[in-house]
Amino acid sequence: MLCAVSVLTVVGCAGGPSQTALNTSVGVESVARAESRGEGAKTVQVAAAPAVSSNVMLVANKNVLPAATDPTVEPAEDPFYDPFAKSDEPAGGEEYDPWEPLNTKVFEFNRQVDRWVLKPAAQGYNAVVPNPVQIGISNLFYNIRFPSRLINNLAQGKLSGAGTEVGRFLLNSTFGLGGLVDVAKYMDITTPEEDTGQTLGYYGMKPGPYVVLPFLPPFTLRDLIGYVGDIALNPINWMVFPIIEVNGIPSLVAHHNRTTSSIAQIGGRVEEILNDRSLNLEKFQGVEEATLDLYTAVKNAYIQKRRNAIRE
Repeated sequence: MLCAVSVLTVVGCAGGPSQTALNTSVGVESVARAESRGEGAKTVQVAAAPAVSSNVMLVANKNVLPAATDPTVEPAEDPFYDPFAKSDEPAGGEEYDPWEPLNTKVFEFNRQVDRWVLKPAAQGYNAVVPNPVQIGISNLFYNIRFPSRLINNLAQGKLSGAGTEVGRFLLNSTFGLGGLVDVAKYMDITTPEEDTGQTLGYYGMKPGPYVVLPFLPPFTLRDLIGYVGDIALNPINWMVFPIIEVNGIPSLVAHHNRTTSSIAQIGGRVEEILNDRSLNLEKFQGVEEATLDLYTAVKNAYIQKRRNAIRE
């Protein structure tokens, strides 16, 4: 068991930071988020409400129209409300997407990569690797990214969340076999995941344009900056397999041995992506089949999720 944990730790250390549940190389994955990491088939919460365009939702939901026309009915809270938006900015549903022509092309490229490469590979992976092992690997990667979550809780003044993150890390790293088992979840020790993008939003930085890049999840410009920040905050990236060199700080793999670090980093990232895609095969297929405008659905789901995360 100790050997297995050691091997998994080496593989997992290469994984870079991810945006909670939205953490693979295809934009489709931002529609779903893993909510449980320790039991049976992994439960995934699909962003069903924004999974179709706002116009379709207005027609599909018969309860929406009376609320919009009947003055006696109190309007529901706007799910796209941005507490940092200025009065001259567009409404929540009017997302800032000036690069949409390019974004849609990159989004379609990512879809085809998922269709012809990632999904078939994940299906083969799923046939070989048992589901409990996949869940353990997912837990391990999540546990490794603990420093970034802790720092961002502290940066936002969320001392309770920071304490919870420390408690989760200690429990899962010891009784959870290095993070393979999410012991803290069974003890109901949970807290919202915090990242650098949320911290920037907390301090008033506007989200900026919506961005879709090859082989990465979708971002706003603010969250893309935060994504790079999360990589820098992960000590694995400069103390174990360094892609960031810090003078005076030793690393497990010497700085000059870039080949070893690169192989470990790429291998860990591929493993994390493949493992997450395997855990969510049926969920993502259901989202694609039930959605008329997948690009808009992913964008709206992502923007809504990020705004809600900052408001928490």
